[in-house]
Amino acid sequence: MKIAFYDPYLDTMGGGEKYMLTAALSLAKDNEIFIFWDKDYELIRERAKQRFNFDLAKVKFVQNIFSPRFSIFKRMVLSRNFDAIVYLSDGSLPFLITKKLIVHFQFPVEWVKNDFLTKIKMRNINKVICNSYFTKSYIDKKFGIKSSVLYPPCQLAKKIISDKVNQILTVGRFNKNKNGGNFKKHDFLIETFKKMVDEGIKNWVFNIAISFKEEDKDQIKGLENLAKGYPINIYKNVNDETLKNLYSKAKIYWHASGFKEDLNFHPELAEHFGIATVEAMSYGAVPIVIKAGGQIEIVEDSKNGYLWQTQAQLVEKTEKLINDNTLLKQISNGAIERSQNFGLKAFTKGITHFLE
Repeated sequence: MKIAFYDPYLDTMGGGEKYMLTAALSLAKDNEIFIFWDKDYELIRERAKQRFNFDLAKVKFVQNIFSPRFSIFKRMVLSRNFDAIVYLSDGSLPFLITKKLIVHFQFPVEWVKNDFLTKIKMRNINKVICNSYFTKSYIDKKFGIKSSVLYPPCQLAKKIISDKVNQILTVGRFNKNKNGGNFKKHDFLIETFKKMVDEGIKNWVFNIAISFKEEDKDQIKGLENLAKGYPINIYKNVNDETLKNLYSKAKIYWHASGFKEDLNFHPELAEHFGIATVEAMSYGAVPIVIKAGGQIEIVEDSKNGYLWQTQAQLVEKTEKLINDNTLLKQISNGAIERSQNFGLKAFTKGITHFLE
């Protein structure tokens, strides 16, 4: 089969891009794979290699038929060259003529109107896939459909080291919300760790692995200034090897997307799934994550991690683990076991099934 992928955020190399590229590579063994993209192809190949250790040699880049320079008619004609197209939606929906059209949603799109044109486009889509039941609940309600869930592919640890150190880790791409806030809440987590240090925690380090685009470098500088004078390290645009090293050493993993946001009106501001949470768990880091979005599909409170809703709870649950090595080890083992449900094997089986 000739299968083409479209991801409007491809150059950001975040969780959605990991999802789409893993799908492409999984299918490349038995199919001809294409990616719609107009910009620097080689830069994308380099970033995929650096960020995820992905080799895109078997993937062909072709002109982006979703570019504004293509008319709807031209787009429809060109789409007939492919047996299937997998489209990552940013809220938009394609209208194409292809044998199989799959649309993937990574987050709720509450701002989209389910008008007559949208309904026409939906009828032309063969399958809608969501990355979590959290996302699915909003997509199904918005469009009046029954979508499928295929959890993201997580790169699980192949080896777990026993000599972990006193480190807390958070991993995520820098994204600015429409309201000007920080989607991953790096600033809030920095302030929380500073509070813990000021109140007496000793010999612990907070590591932040953050990916960002050049246009966001001033905001990253602001985070660095906020962290000054405290045992906080900010690792910028790290490669796959460095990230795995951070995962392997961390005892605790923090996540806070959605904190103090009105998630009833803006559910997209919660974490839609949580690839980094799962990957950290596979290395034995205990997740202490906000009770919101897709995180609650991953973490079972007090069994393989902890859920929190306030800063006080985040601090309390973190200090509980810091002061009890036996409990830390017990929950760590549970985290490792739980993470095995979200590996590459299940994802490959799922995406292959949807394209049969």
